[in-house]
Amino acid sequence: MLNKIQKRNLTKRDYVTLSSMIFALFFGAGNLIFPLHLGQLAGSHWGVAAVGFLVTAVLLPLLSVLAVCVTKSKGVYDIGKPLGATFAIVFMVLIHFTIGPFFGTPRTATVSFTVGLAPFFPARYQTLALLVFSAAFFGLAYYLSLEQHKIMNRVGKLLNPLFLLLLVVVFFVAFSSPLASASHTAATAAYQTAGFTNGFLQGYNTMDALAGLALGVTIVTAVNFMGQTDPNKAAWVTARAGLFSMSFEGVIYVLLILVGAQSLGMFKLSDNGGVAFNQIVNHYMGTFGQAVLAVLIITTCLTTAIGLVAAFAQDFHKHFSFLSYKGWLRLTCLASFLTANVGLNQIIAWSTPVLMFLYPLAMALIFLSILSPLFHKAAVVYRWVVVFTVVPALFDMMAAFPASVSQSALGRAMAHVQSFMPLAASGMDWLVPALVGAVFGTLHYLLLQHGKNTVSVGEHN
Repeated sequence: MLNKIQKRNLTKRDYVTLSSMIFALFFGAGNLIFPLHLGQLAGSHWGVAAVGFLVTAVLLPLLSVLAVCVTKSKGVYDIGKPLGATFAIVFMVLIHFTIGPFFGTPRTATVSFTVGLAPFFPARYQTLALLVFSAAFFGLAYYLSLEQHKIMNRVGKLLNPLFLLLLVVVFFVAFSSPLASASHTAATAAYQTAGFTNGFLQGYNTMDALAGLALGVTIVTAVNFMGQTDPNKAAWVTARAGLFSMSFEGVIYVLLILVGAQSLGMFKLSDNGGVAFNQIVNHYMGTFGQAVLAVLIITTCLTTAIGLVAAFAQDFHKHFSFLSYKGWLRLTCLASFLTANVGLNQIIAWSTPVLMFLYPLAMALIFLSILSPLFHKAAVVYRWVVVFTVVPALFDMMAAFPASVSQSALGRAMAHVQSFMPLAASGMDWLVPALVGAVFGTLHYLLLQHGKNTVSVGEHN
């Protein structure tokens, strides 16, 4: 199909539509509830916490898009390919199942229901209501993802503008009559002493750095359908649109964090940002506000669900072609529907350990991809960095599991060993080993290059 597409230069309107699509694909369930909850946790320290959050929730996703551009990749498989086909397949499967049917995609339905619709149903009917809603939600996501060439228009031109319009309404009423001065609200103990670090770790929950790698295939496909089939031009277009969309997303994050901090003037610290959003909107606009919130949350979660199920189906069809794109699409929508009915709190509880393991690896691969032209994608550099990163990432994963796992004999033994690692207390114990691996990998690469040059000179003589 791409061979039949007419090449053309993009207009400003094309860039706006593409940027809108990228924003909508990234900005979903967690992007609304986690910044709000962060604001409540950080209180008067919301500013420094916001900076940490923006690093992992905006800068890293932008770098993941740039990594796809620099390496001219068409998906997460290509990002891991310098480490070999087996690693690339395993990494691709882990990323897609994490942001897909195991955690990320089901969360789009559970957050939509919990925040937008649950208040309309009595407690005894909520399980059934979630079942019916999630079936309709993923049925619609499946329908809107069937035709790949229409995804950009459906998301970028229709759903995302509706979401942004409703979000502007929420911000207008919240800042017209703030519940408190954010600078005078109480911060939890963790944010009084380590606001930046905790904000940084909260950014993991958005899953956007992982999504950036996985959604690369959907974004690149959309750019190709716009007539940009040359890899270099497609990379430039993607980078430009990505920069605009992620910068805009950063502005919205800061506003959400501020609203969350201000809400402490009226409400206590909530269990999650979904509850906080519900309280805030109902305070300002009552039942009408709940209806607005329902449409807003369902719209933004649906756009992300479309991107995630499409990316899953595109990548899996490419590498496991025994099923068609539509076959993989049906499978991921069905699996996401089943997982969604486990409930939001369970999804968050069990996704956190997986994110603590995958995020360090993803960050390492993102930076390696961006810097890869300096060492010609040499596998030896990748190996050193990844090997040194994976061990502390395993420790972080074990520590983040619910008590039933983390407090087991193995969990306690790993926690004891981890306590001796640099930055372990802040959940950043992977950073120093990764940097050490980068140094060793670079030295190994330079030695190999020196050896090749010596052999070349000897043969020439």
